Amino acid sequence: MPNGGPGNSPGALEKEANSAGMTKTIEDRIPEYIRGISPYVPGKPVEEVERELKIHAVKLASNENPLGPSPLAVEAARVALASANRYPDGGGFYLREKLSKRLGVPAGNILLGNGTSELIDLAARCMLRPGEEAITSEGSFPLYSISIRAAGGRLVLVPQREYTFDLEAITRAVTPRTRLVYLSNPNNPTGTMFKADALDEFLDRVPPDVLVVLDEAYFEYVEQPGYSRSLDSVRAGKSLLVLRTFSKVYGLAGIRMGYGIGPAALLDQINKFRAPFNTSGIAQAAALAALDDAEHVRRSQESNRAGLGQLAEGLRREGLRFVPSVANFVLVELDTDAQPVANELLGRGVIVRPMRWMGFPNAVRVSVGTADENRKFLAEIGAALDALGVKRRDAAGQLR
Repeated sequence: MPNGGPGNSPGALEKEANSAGMTKTIEDRIPEYIRGISPYVPGKPVEEVERELKIHAVKLASNENPLGPSPLAVEAARVALASANRYPDGGGFYLREKLSKRLGVPAGNILLGNGTSELIDLAARCMLRPGEEAITSEGSFPLYSISIRAAGGRLVLVPQREYTFDLEAITRAVTPRTRLVYLSNPNNPTGTMFKADALDEFLDRVPPDVLVVLDEAYFEYVEQPGYSRSLDSVRAGKSLLVLRTFSKVYGLAGIRMGYGIGPAALLDQINKFRAPFNTSGIAQAAALAALDDAEHVRRSQESNRAGLGQLAEGLRREGLRFVPSVANFVLVELDTDAQPVANELLGRGVIVRPMRWMGFPNAVRVSVGTADENRKFLAEIGAALDALGVKRRDAAGQLR
């Protein structure tokens, strides 16, 4: 019977559903795998804290560059604003060409994204169908798990080993239904890394029809030898998508510009369904200029190196355990629930991230700030722990 006939008119269907006690709502039509997702919760903006508490605050919660954005990028963004009435270059031709020369890979192997967050999501949408598996680690960036579940995939979480991605265990977790693996190197929130040799061995053992997404958002801060040769693996044709960003060392978190380096055939498919203007002309102009700002990168790296040392020394002096970091943040382990400590610090004008939602209920993550910001954190965390009656550890590791 054609639509609109007496047997299936909208009114008749509604009456039939109501009489059977089956009235549906919009929420009922949303898939359970979407409704079950716990949303990503960003760190509190410093302006919000200062407005609510009427105090001056320092934000050490979101792994931002405390030196601010690249000055060259700021000027380029200012100039680009004059053309904000025009749509941007949807493919980001000039930025991809410049990255191509810088990285030594063809422009066809580079995809721009609205931060790496968008690329994480696009990879899941491209590779997963409902019920297929994707793997990541416990205690890592929540958007990996969110993207897997939002695509209807079956999330497989593998425990960490010594606060680091356990590549051997992830290899063992791969099944014929696995389509995607997310790795983070360095890992957020632990600040740990695995070496290039371990990644090479992992890629050799993972089936070629499984896409490995390697998030290297903090790679510019790593100074340890043997860290990464991921682009060599891309050039060799591995099923690897490497993610990098302008948010960290370049200080451009607010303009949302990330990029992926991976197989051209994969990126061609993703380009079919990504948003047509997913990166703004202002962001593209700023990123182009930032690539030439070697001085800002050098200053940011030096500041971070000094800040990591300052935090490590101060935390040891306070009798606090922490995970040695190669990134621009430190995971601090407390002998108590971290949320009250974070709340107490907030009242003292220091914003850090309690890490229960990332799998570390007794830890806070503190971003490396300026020397003065780090000094304030170290002073206030000691005072906060004293106010809450939380014990610290002596040189022998005993609670005191």
